[in-house]
Amino acid sequence: MDPVRLSTTIARPPQEVFEYLADVANHPEFTDHFLTDWHLTREDSYGEGAGARFRVKSRVDRFAYGDITLAELTPPERIVATGRGGRFNRIRQRTTWTLQPDERGDTIVELCTESEPEMASDRLMEKLLRAGSAARRHHKRALERLRSILEAGEQRGARATLSGGARKPASGFRL
Repeated sequence: MDPVRLSTTIARPPQEVFEYLADVANHPEFTDHFLTDWHLTREDSYGEGAGARFRVKSRVDRFAYGDITLAELTPPERIVATGRGGRFNRIRQRTTWTLQPDERGDTIVELCTESEPEMASDRLMEKLLRAGSAARRHHKRALERLRSILEAGEQRGARATLSGGARKPASGFRL
């Protein structure tokens, strides 16, 4: 799929936007219109190596699961998330968030997401499903939701959690 490049301006400083995006558990709040069933891949949801697994809402795709891992973090200007999805997780995906301050102190957020289907059948499915236009539409709405969430400055909704129960004795789990 060709890269999807979008941008928006958020009336918050870049450091605040970076801190929000660097926590994978926050991502369901602004992407839950097309990505559901989020589960963290490790206990710590913040920083390099943090990741999550999710389900992509799709009427016709039987292999609608994917994952992301925060691969590179350059505070407060860049976050790179890599992942895989599709059948047998063979479609590589890469999403880059670039944050730049503007003259008023707001943040210009640029999103670039792309996928690399390995097999000809995966490329065909992307074309048949018009994945590029759907991805553009979904990510545009996600950026709009991200802007409204950060500008409102309040807790927005459910965060991603670990599957199962408590992992540490101090987390409230008692035998």
